[in-house]
Amino acid sequence: MNILLINHYAGSLRHGMEYRPFYLGREWVKLGHQVTIAAASCSHLRTVPPGMSGPVVEERIEGVRYLWFKTPDYKGNGARRALNMFAFVSQLFQRQEQLAGTCAKGAVIASSTYPLDILPAAAISKAANARLAFEVHDLWPLSPMELGGMSRFHPFVLMMQRAENFAYRHAQKVVSLLPKAAPHMCRHGLNPEKFVHVPNGIDPSEWLSSASEIPCAHREALAEVNRAGGFAVLYAGAHGLANALPSVVRAAELLRDTPAVFLLVGQGPEKPALQELALRLKLRNVVFLPPVPKSAIPPLLAGAGALLISLRRTPIFRFGISPNKLIDYMMAARPVIQAIKAGNDMVSDSGCGITVQPEDSRAIAAAVLRLMRLTPAERAEMGARGRSYVMALHDYRVLARDFIEALETA
Repeated sequence: MNILLINHYAGSLRHGMEYRPFYLGREWVKLGHQVTIAAASCSHLRTVPPGMSGPVVEERIEGVRYLWFKTPDYKGNGARRALNMFAFVSQLFQRQEQLAGTCAKGAVIASSTYPLDILPAAAISKAANARLAFEVHDLWPLSPMELGGMSRFHPFVLMMQRAENFAYRHAQKVVSLLPKAAPHMCRHGLNPEKFVHVPNGIDPSEWLSSASEIPCAHREALAEVNRAGGFAVLYAGAHGLANALPSVVRAAELLRDTPAVFLLVGQGPEKPALQELALRLKLRNVVFLPPVPKSAIPPLLAGAGALLISLRRTPIFRFGISPNKLIDYMMAARPVIQAIKAGNDMVSDSGCGITVQPEDSRAIAAAVLRLMRLTPAERAEMGARGRSYVMALHDYRVLARDFIEALETA
């Protein structure tokens, strides 16, 4: 099958996030399909931007053909980001004949976070006599309304709502990362028979054969905890408002007289405030460390006693979540403390850890104490359940086949 995947923010192992399009594309290539990914040159998620020598640059990465479309730079969520979106969508329209040639009698997948790319995708699929699929990462415009406080009468929201409704009515398949999103989609025109849940996943080979070493500072921090007979609780990821990390620091305060040591690995706008809070509370059991390369994530996580994921309480999570971080944690075969309230709960379903209410320092501290009271063998068994769960349900080799089956039955 000829497959065109349109994802504004698509990345690769070379460019950084977003990784899902690359992992799926690579597996589809292995299955014998021809895969093209159309993406914008500028994305706030990537660490390494593609080199642009013209308006469109072609690149091949492990068999996947990338078409990078030059778009204006932006920072934050202001007008320049909207301009970046419109520039990308406009170029898809302008080059729809060229793009139709990449997916003749195959499939077109509109997969950006925002739904506007369904419009050029529909035109391309018609020109190519190809199936049309809509992949939903986040529910737009509901997300900017509930998380950003935008009015449902805002022109941007109205535009996105029309695009979302169009997608549910006209796409032959709607593939959602969110397991509980179907009721919302049906209220906006989706035939429930079109709905397919394909969550985020993992490449097991990156974990089971990883030979990377963690940076010296991180290795020494873990070694220091072990030398002192401590219990390392590790968080790895962004330090932003959404991550609710002040509650984690407050949990460390409650555990200051125990062997628990919290290692916060990563970067973000809230990190200075978190460091100031830990300093003000005179906490010696909170250690801040810089981010590590993706290749160093497996050995870093494997060195902890428990892994912590935290997100602010927000109604949008009622539709479910599929965080890459949680899948990484489970693959590391370590017990997980999840301070999130969502429509699904992979931690409880798999039995790999403890789920507590978000932004609840006392609940987080109690979960740490519960894990510390377990024997090493009991914690190892708990972590192994998480890895088995991910290997069975979140291996990209499995997910890629599920996605293809959805396209072939569209």
